Amino acid sequence: MIFSMKKLIYFLILVIAAGTFSCNDPDLEASFEDLEKLTIYDYLMENEEDFSSFISILEKGGVLKTLSAYNPNGIGYTLFAPNNDAINQFVTESDQFSSVNDILSDESYAATFSRYHIVNEGVHSNEFPFGAFSEQTLSGDYLTVSFVIEADTSYYKINNQAAVNKPNIETSNGYVHHLEVALIPITFTSYQWLENNAAFSIFKQAIDLTGLKPLIDFNTKEEETKQAVTVLAEPDSIYEKFGIFSVDDLAAVVSPNNSDFTNSANGLYNFVAYHFLTGSYFLDDFVDENTNYNTMSEIPLNINGLGIDIEINPGKEMFDTIVHQVGDTTFVDYVGVLYDESNVITQSGAIHFINQLMKQQAPSRANLTYQFYEEPVIMEFYQEGEGSFPIEDPESLTKIEYSGSDLSYEIIKEDGEEITNAWNNDYLILDGDFTISYTTPQIVAGRYTVFLGAEAFNDENALVEVFIDGKKIGGLIDLTTLGTEDSPFQQIKLGNVDFKSYAPHKIEIRPLIPGRFLWDYIRFEIPK
Repeated sequence: MIFSMKKLIYFLILVIAAGTFSCNDPDLEASFEDLEKLTIYDYLMENEEDFSSFISILEKGGVLKTLSAYNPNGIGYTLFAPNNDAINQFVTESDQFSSVNDILSDESYAATFSRYHIVNEGVHSNEFPFGAFSEQTLSGDYLTVSFVIEADTSYYKINNQAAVNKPNIETSNGYVHHLEVALIPITFTSYQWLENNAAFSIFKQAIDLTGLKPLIDFNTKEEETKQAVTVLAEPDSIYEKFGIFSVDDLAAVVSPNNSDFTNSANGLYNFVAYHFLTGSYFLDDFVDENTNYNTMSEIPLNINGLGIDIEINPGKEMFDTIVHQVGDTTFVDYVGVLYDESNVITQSGAIHFINQLMKQQAPSRANLTYQFYEEPVIMEFYQEGEGSFPIEDPESLTKIEYSGSDLSYEIIKEDGEEITNAWNNDYLILDGDFTISYTTPQIVAGRYTVFLGAEAFNDENALVEVFIDGKKIGGLIDLTTLGTEDSPFQQIKLGNVDFKSYAPHKIEIRPLIPGRFLWDYIRFEIPK
């Protein structure tokens, strides 16, 4: 199946569905008036006959009264609410519990189960992502959204588990969305998901042969220093299209005459590692971007989400030519995404499924913007959402080094609205006679124009020089007057660099005149 136009269809239907789902349900209005003056808690109590089991679990889990209050962050809550039938179905299908009372007897599980159904932000279905919610649940997990399109209906599905059958009940402190079935808290890793799904046996066996299992078999909540990983996986049916019916067949294609599969120079090893992206990405993260993503192999892969489809390594290999009629031909020269099945979330990251055999390809240059999220400490702060976070242990940093000043990370929002013109509303802060350096991930060789993103409108700001791999780029940068009151953060062109190899690079900032330095990003663009 060719997935051309699939992404566009998705978003068109999402818009239509959002308008449909935003209509009020007359049955609900009849029993619960003036919802905007009442809380989520009030709504549940008004409908206790339908939600008594879930209410008892929420109470045992210690969060029922939370739903009667306003979110301290001022952004509301979203409750995904399974009714009594959904809870009964959950119990019937459970290997752990035989009744609701069994759940109530396990206070720890009741707490996890309750918190897992509450997103720490009020979200209308119009704002549902094409991937993971930006805010975590109260259990510290992320939920994902997919959109199911069937012949006579379409609906949202949470975590590929539970259909939303009554969305957008608005209350004074957020939204309630009814679920057809209860959500099961995700405890499996990406490796365990592949292990438990027989349709991915070839890729799973390749992971075993190469010894790469530890890269996707961990829990980010338990191992906080580990960065999440995104897996791109072909189902067995895709391998079979290419005449590959076993892991031995795969090895013969990508690693002929070399069975040293655990060697990092081996073809099968790099084939598998090339399917692992550093960082957790959902499909909406790829949309409107065309850039290289670092993999666990020695080269990156390119994903272009600027067009109708999400295209992996476009132009690198011709997979199919489809002649529709005279003068109308489609060339499939990229690896595509199986949209319906993707956006699987695990404790290790995300899994997406692809529709072609994805071999390593010679990397191409791409525009790259680094905002320091490769640094696990910074990513952890970013996910907290708002505040000023001092770096208390410099040794905890792996990509950033600094001296001469304290270092803080700051993200500023007010009631969920952006109130600075910094990219993503966040930046690093130093003040004084400092030095700071950041080591980028590996960058494809070639010529780039380099830009510094920084706050540049304050008399207390430093005058700085920038060095890449020890060599100065550009002149002295006066950060006191380059910006404006309305646009204090600026993108400042430094000059061009010509990288000779695929390698990381060290960016160092030194002040010629000490002062404040608010570092937003470093960017590399392909010269026009």
